[in-house]
Amino acid sequence: MYALVDCNNFYASCERVFQPELEGRPVIVLSNNDGCVVARSQEAKDVGIGMGEPLFKCRERIRRHRIAVRSSNYALYEDMSRRVVQTIMRFIPDLEIYSIDEVFLDLDPLAGRDLETLCRTARATVRRWTGIPVSVGLGPTRTLAKLANRIAKRSPDADGVCTFPTDETHRTRVLESVAIEDVWGIGRRWAKRLHRIGIHTALDMSRAPATEIRRNFNIVAMHTALELRGVPCGELETDPPLRQTLVRSRSFGSMVSEWDDLSEAIASHAIRAAEKLRHENARAGHLTVFIHTNRFRDELPQYSGSGGCELLPPTSTTPVILARALAIGRRLWRAGFQYKKAGVMLSEITRGPTQGGLFEQRDERRDDRLMNTMDRINLKMGSGTLRPAASSFTPRRWTMNQDHRSPRFTTRWDELPRTR
Repeated sequence: MYALVDCNNFYASCERVFQPELEGRPVIVLSNNDGCVVARSQEAKDVGIGMGEPLFKCRERIRRHRIAVRSSNYALYEDMSRRVVQTIMRFIPDLEIYSIDEVFLDLDPLAGRDLETLCRTARATVRRWTGIPVSVGLGPTRTLAKLANRIAKRSPDADGVCTFPTDETHRTRVLESVAIEDVWGIGRRWAKRLHRIGIHTALDMSRAPATEIRRNFNIVAMHTALELRGVPCGELETDPPLRQTLVRSRSFGSMVSEWDDLSEAIASHAIRAAEKLRHENARAGHLTVFIHTNRFRDELPQYSGSGGCELLPPTSTTPVILARALAIGRRLWRAGFQYKKAGVMLSEITRGPTQGGLFEQRDERRDDRLMNTMDRINLKMGSGTLRPAASSFTPRRWTMNQDHRSPRFTTRWDELPRTR
């Protein structure tokens, strides 16, 4: 048996935890630079706010329905996600973090216990300790657990937790009620092709010959068909796979045309990427830097460039990565353009001891001590407390627009919630 825990309207729920006045009121969360809607409370969905809808198109509905608008607050969402996972692990330790708001649970080690009651207890504890409402679906495969979660979320009788039915009549009725495009992993493109061969519902998919599905699609689609029948395909990845690349980039809040501004953005991304490498006890063997203008502004001159270099020996030392990134960025820079985005990518990532370069003059042990000291200070005093001056200490023109961001209630001392 598996279970899927899904946080309900996660971004909007995080905003409500520390702003109870938003309870019952429509809430939307915007994308980077406050461009379009990426999350909605149920109340916002009910008044017709669409996912991905540009902010300027829904301003009248925002005014009419008193919709609360918030910028993406990733520091808050990531920390609340971590708290939800830690709470769940007190009850069910074997889990796979599927996304920031979804967790798959392996219930087999708990065989013999009342699994639905256990999940209800975990759900109530998550709500009490974190303030985040979650739904839980249980099933013999991950795909069926996903469908059970859909029922748990939509059916008032389920009260937030649902076990996929085992009796054939009920099971058939549920699968028949689910359109094929709503099945986990199918999507609209595959759904159109499935419609052409007579598969319109999850029940149709479960009854289709597995060999035919694989011949017309691939092994992933075949696994979906088998899982809809109740045949598990694959185990949970309780140990997350080690990343092979690490990318840090952001679109600018306003376009920049000066090297000083662009270099600060590149420096900031390089510094954060190096920190993430060290957090994962990893080193990178290759660095890529990329910059480009706004491809949607046809009236402006267009340019994009990228370049890279080997990091020998592989490293996670901030000064090394920073110096190389700025040197590459300077070569890519062209005057006369308005830049919209810049970023860095670290690849050829390795873990564990590495062999030093024959002609390397840097003292790696000294570098490691320096980085450990900087990381400890930033962990204790807040991210960015100690950082290279290349990332600037003054307000930056290139940072994202976040005109509606709530305080980072759980990760910044100066933004802790206060009683009134």
